[in-house]
Amino acid sequence: MFSVFVPSESSLKKAAVTDLEALPDSAVWIDLVKPTAAEDKAVERLAGIAVPTREDMQEIEISSRLYIENSARYMTATLMCGADTENPRTTAVTFILANHRLVTVRYDDPRPFVLVENKLARFCSAGITGEMVLMELLDAVIDRNADILERAAGDMDAISHEIFEPKGAARTGHARRYSEILIAIGRKGDLTSKVRESLVSIGRLVTFVAAAVDGVKWSKDMREQLKTMQRDVISLTDHASYLSNKIIFMLDAMLGVVNLEQNNIIKLFSVMAVVLMPPTLIASIYGMNFKDMPELEWHHGYPLAILAMLLAAIGPYMYFKWKKWL
Repeated sequence: MFSVFVPSESSLKKAAVTDLEALPDSAVWIDLVKPTAAEDKAVERLAGIAVPTREDMQEIEISSRLYIENSARYMTATLMCGADTENPRTTAVTFILANHRLVTVRYDDPRPFVLVENKLARFCSAGITGEMVLMELLDAVIDRNADILERAAGDMDAISHEIFEPKGAARTGHARRYSEILIAIGRKGDLTSKVRESLVSIGRLVTFVAAAVDGVKWSKDMREQLKTMQRDVISLTDHASYLSNKIIFMLDAMLGVVNLEQNNIIKLFSVMAVVLMPPTLIASIYGMNFKDMPELEWHHGYPLAILAMLLAAIGPYMYFKWKKWL
C-alpha cells in the first residue's frame, strides 16, 4: 500500500492512484507502507531511486542507514510505535530525498505520519517540496518522543510515591503490590530505552541532513530549524539518560523495600520461636510422666502449669518490646 501526495493550492492532498504506470509527476511525497514489488517498481520509475528492502532497513551500520546514491539521500531512522500500549515497539523507517521529492518506506504506523498528513492536508506553504515534508516529519517525530518521555517521567514520579510514601494498608507491604510496581518499572525502563534508541538514530539522521545541506538550496529558516532539531535531540537524549538512571534507582529502591519486608517477616518468625521456647520447655517437662514428680499430685498443678507457660511467653515478648526489637 502506498499514498501519493500532491500540492493543491495551500494544502497537500492525497492523490487517487488507479494505475501504477501513471503516477503524478507533481507528487512531492510518496509514502510506502508494506509495499509490494509492483509498487516498489512504480515508485522507482517515477523517482529514479532504488527502494530498499525490509532487510536493508534493518541494517545497523551507519553506512547502511545514511548514504547518498545517484544524488539521492537515503536516511533510515528508528521510530517509536505503540508507545501508549503495554507493548511499545520500534520500527525502521527510511526517508529518501531525490529531486525535491520525498519517499518514505515503512512497515508499521508511527503516529507522526498521521499527524503530519492531517496537518499538511489543512495547510502547507506554497511551493512545498520533499525537503519541507521531511522537516515536518522529523519535527513531529521529535515532539512525539518528547511527549513519551514526559509521560514516562510522570509515571515514574507516581511509582516513586508508591514506593516511598505508601498509603494505608500499603505500608505493610503486599506481594501483589510489589510485583505490580516491579512490572511497571520494567515497562518504563523498556519504553525509555526504546525512546533513547529512536533519539540516537534521529540525531544521526539530522546531523547527516545538516552536513549535506550545502548541496541543497534550502532557506535560512530551514537551516535554523535543523539546528533547533539538533539541540532538541541532544537535550531529549540527555533527559532519556537521566530517566534511565532514575528507573535504575527506583528498581534498586523497590528491591530494597522487598528485602526489608522479607527481613521483617523472618524477624517475626524468629521472635515467635524464641517466645514459644520457654512454654515449650515447661510443657515438655510436665509431659514426662515420671513417678517421682511431686507436681503431678498437686490439685492445682494443671492451671499452674498453664499460667507458667503464659508467663514464660509474655516475659520474652515484653523484653523485646522494651528493647524496641519489635
